[in-house]
Amino acid sequence: MNTEQHLELRRLLEQGLPLVPRPYRLLAERLGCAEDEVLAQVGEWQAEGLFRRVGLVLRHHALGYRANAMLVLDIPDAEVDDVGRRLGQAPGVNLCYRRPRRPPQWRYNLFCMIHGREREQVRQRIAALLGEQGLAHHPHALLFSIRAYKQCGGRYAPAAERRHG
Repeated sequence: MNTEQHLELRRLLEQGLPLVPRPYRLLAERLGCAEDEVLAQVGEWQAEGLFRRVGLVLRHHALGYRANAMLVLDIPDAEVDDVGRRLGQAPGVNLCYRRPRRPPQWRYNLFCMIHGREREQVRQRIAALLGEQGLAHHPHALLFSIRAYKQCGGRYAPAAERRHG
């Protein structure tokens, strides 16, 4: 791949992967190169740290999920990685990540997003999750969203080189 193809691939990746069975093949066709070249370049960029993972931006409001809550927990540092892995794999948890505490105002270091159609459904899922995982005794809070903000994927191309449209 040449330099222009690299820049165009970054621009295309910012738009999200096409929803087709072989998205990298379609990107390769748009770039005029082979699918294995695109996959190799994406792998190289991942190894260099340009991005760590490929994710999905779900427009949950459009699907009727209006009761969205962030469960925040204060987990001892020695346990937070294990607890985070378990919660991240639990049914109903859409996102789980660690953040630094900001004492004295903010004691929480583990965040889990749960989407539901109604608040009571989400509260029940959280109560069950805390019980199943043996976490009810840890300090925690449940924060419901009151506004949906626009979500977008990663930005990889330099701003001056992005195409708007």
